[in-house]
Amino acid sequence: MAKLILPEDYETLLTDLKTQVRTARVRASLQANSELMKLYWTIGKRILERQATAQWGDKLLERLANDLRQEFPDMKGFSSRNLKYIRFFAQTYPDPIGQRVVAQLPWGQNIVLMTKLKDPATRDWYAQACFKNGWSRPILEMQIETKLHQRQGQAITNFAQTLPPSQSDLAVQILKDPYIFDFLSLGNEALEREVERGLLAHLKDFMLKLGVGFAFLGNQYHLEVGGEDFFIDLLFYHVKLHCYVVIELKARDFRPSDAGQMSFYLSAVDGILRQPEDKPTIGMLLCKSKNKVIAEYALQGINLPLGVSEYQLVEALPKNLEANFPTVEQLEAELAKLEVNDGQ
Repeated sequence: MAKLILPEDYETLLTDLKTQVRTARVRASLQANSELMKLYWTIGKRILERQATAQWGDKLLERLANDLRQEFPDMKGFSSRNLKYIRFFAQTYPDPIGQRVVAQLPWGQNIVLMTKLKDPATRDWYAQACFKNGWSRPILEMQIETKLHQRQGQAITNFAQTLPPSQSDLAVQILKDPYIFDFLSLGNEALEREVERGLLAHLKDFMLKLGVGFAFLGNQYHLEVGGEDFFIDLLFYHVKLHCYVVIELKARDFRPSDAGQMSFYLSAVDGILRQPEDKPTIGMLLCKSKNKVIAEYALQGINLPLGVSEYQLVEALPKNLEANFPTVEQLEAELAKLEVNDGQ
């Protein structure tokens, strides 16, 4: 049998077709999820309408759940508990959800948004962020519990003076203040190297705290300048900003001299690593604490983009105490019951 000779453009065609198939599958999945969310909202709306005019208690809801499961045995989501969530879904969003971002989110993430957030504006903020960043349900819960909406974009920076407006706005949003490293089993007196080693040992958790777009390049990154050796604590590249990001850890209060040291590192990275297509390197100083006024004055005299944030270490509970506290799942279940009962 003669060997098949592939045309030169075969691999290119195959790659393009694979991309189109994957894209179509993603779109189909999103479309299916959107239709399911619309169905849930419609069911919830009908239940609410019935409850407003007739005696529709939980017993009747259980009967409805059983009848729907018998009619559609291949569909999940028709338990009596989930019907209560569906009812709460329609109550949370009184208007049709077709144009809302929640229609694009998985049901599990919508349950988290409904049960953990009462303020509509805050709920919408997390819904948008969840959709944009593709957060899983546990990640969404973690971001809510650590109050990301209050921390994002709160770092002290000089970006407005040192970066073009289009890049400055995005750069401000990627920084948070404070950063909460609750995955480290370290006390508040931990040294810089201890914090650094902890972050590297839990690099995945650290990257989640930093946010989408950070690519890790190394720690104690070596730079030779003028025949001398210098080492950057942590070096990243941000794929959306198209720039290097230098992170320095300080297990103490921020000092004005830290800004000068960081300015040197930024100049060195720009001179040694930065390519013509890269944007200016950005610096992030993560300090144990900072005086806001001192930090603002220190950055005024720096002509390179730099931000200052605090980090917080949350010590883990001793094992003998953990058993006395409810789990996240138990808390969520109790909270869901309260929310649903409040809506009746």
